[in-house]
Amino acid sequence: MAAPPHLPAPDYPGSFVERVDTWMQASGRQVTAIAGLQGTGKSTLAAQLERRATGRGERLAVLSIDDFYLGRRERLKLGREVHPLLATRGPPGTHDVTLACEVIDALVAGHTVRLPRFDKIADRRLPPSRWPRIAADRVLLEGWFLKVPAQSPDQLAEPVNALERTEDPDGTWRTWCNRALAEDYPALWRRLPWLLFLRGPGFETVPAWRWQQEQSLQAANPRRATMSRPQVDRFVRLFERVSRHALATLPTIAQHTVRLDALRRPLD
Repeated sequence: MAAPPHLPAPDYPGSFVERVDTWMQASGRQVTAIAGLQGTGKSTLAAQLERRATGRGERLAVLSIDDFYLGRRERLKLGREVHPLLATRGPPGTHDVTLACEVIDALVAGHTVRLPRFDKIADRRLPPSRWPRIAADRVLLEGWFLKVPAQSPDQLAEPVNALERTEDPDGTWRTWCNRALAEDYPALWRRLPWLLFLRGPGFETVPAWRWQQEQSLQAANPRRATMSRPQVDRFVRLFERVSRHALATLPTIAQHTVRLDALRRPLD
């Protein structure tokens, strides 16, 4: 039976975290990454790895691609000038890739840097005065589409869901996102020489897992309004195209792929 939707994702088993930690250290890389669709427990695993690193006296800086979203004003401008769907955060093209590269480079160089923070409920980036300052021995970036390649023009031709059919009938939005994936993100991908891919059962589990995340966010912020279930269902449809492409391509790109069942239990 699946976990109740209001409960946060449980911690991964200690033996699994130890195995991933061993893989990361054995890679000899100063920068590593974890990819996985929404709700796979990337943040949970990253936090567990950070605690292990702290326990042995090592500073592991955990970054999330979500904290590099463009500000609301910038996305609204894209929505006016390119396509209305670009006002919504999440898909390729809605991140500040240059900032992400600068932060990683500075940490690798041994500098103390400010880590950007994004308020998902307010849908805006926090002001720099509220960004924590850190230095690190190693860097771990987690995100849902890390290192996913762009699609071919032929793959963009047909909509993947009703949202694309009704709100992007001529393909302007998906073509723009795909161009960003092809031209903007490779600079960040080159900074991620080692990748773990957490592969869930399929995209069909994402809406329920993402709703679980939203319920947890609401529980942690009882005085603020988060997304409703219909809003979450619409939100994840913006991610469907690249998510399905990630499931098809990342197992051959990542250094390690671990399959998860519907309860997020590692199967490999």
